[in-house]
Amino acid sequence: MRSIATCYSEHAIKVSDSYCSGPSRQPYLSPNLIPSIPNSVSCIYKARLSPQKRLLVTLTWCSNFIGQGFAINVCVDGNVSAYASPSKFHVNSHQLRDSKGSKTFHSCNSRVEVFWDLSNAQFDNGPEPSHEFYIIVVVDSVLSLFIGDMEDEQSVKRLKSGFPVAKFSLVSRCEQFSGRGALCSSKVQFCDAGTAHDILIKCSGEEDGSRNPVLSVCIDNKKIFQVKRLRWNFRGNQTMFLDGLLVDMMWDVHDWFFKEANTGFAVFMFRTRSGLDSRLWLEESNLKNNGNELVDDQFSLIISACKSPD
Repeated sequence: MRSIATCYSEHAIKVSDSYCSGPSRQPYLSPNLIPSIPNSVSCIYKARLSPQKRLLVTLTWCSNFIGQGFAINVCVDGNVSAYASPSKFHVNSHQLRDSKGSKTFHSCNSRVEVFWDLSNAQFDNGPEPSHEFYIIVVVDSVLSLFIGDMEDEQSVKRLKSGFPVAKFSLVSRCEQFSGRGALCSSKVQFCDAGTAHDILIKCSGEEDGSRNPVLSVCIDNKKIFQVKRLRWNFRGNQTMFLDGLLVDMMWDVHDWFFKEANTGFAVFMFRTRSGLDSRLWLEESNLKNNGNELVDDQFSLIISACKSPD
């Protein structure tokens, strides 16, 4: 008898390896398309300090911060779902506006030390740095997070060598867009063993007054699927097979059509399946709430888009 995972993979949309992205960090865009502007990016990392202690570290990059700064929040894993809205983390977050420095604060009965250098950081499209920066987070004298590309710098080597290193991984990424057009682009890696993929989400047909706009989802310059009659099919989901993983893509564009401009958001989510391949991720979440640990950490990409008024 075939496994349920095999059945899913047969009927899921397969994204061929031949369409996988190359080394570029920039998402693919047709030269005729102008994307919406990402004004906020939040990344949630899970750090395992010990078998009994797991933390969620949230970094938020926002174009409203002076000097391309960032905000950080540290909380105990389990208090907040890893795929919850990043706004739930903002209450106890700390804004770090300087381009370089360190800060110490207490959170969840733990001592948190943050070291960062954004003085020469390079930025692509959006508030998140892409090159020549680093951020180090130390919790209770354990290095709980390192991101950036300056690991060869002597100052970074000294910091990293002075602490034991916890296992950490990216579990969620949320990007918020705004603009006149319904076009969002992103670049994301769904697993450590996979490659980075260009994602393009487009809602077409509204600009010419069509009553039946179409939602198109492209990965690596390949159209994966379309949703026609979007005003009727404003919520739904699709499963795809990518990098050997089952990935659920869900959309909710109700507020785009039935709320006033600048108040309605559309939400798109890409989420990998865990080892429990026979269950949808919502059911897996219920299992975890009942005290059953999942086999693997899942990753989710959340794209929230607001269409600005003309």
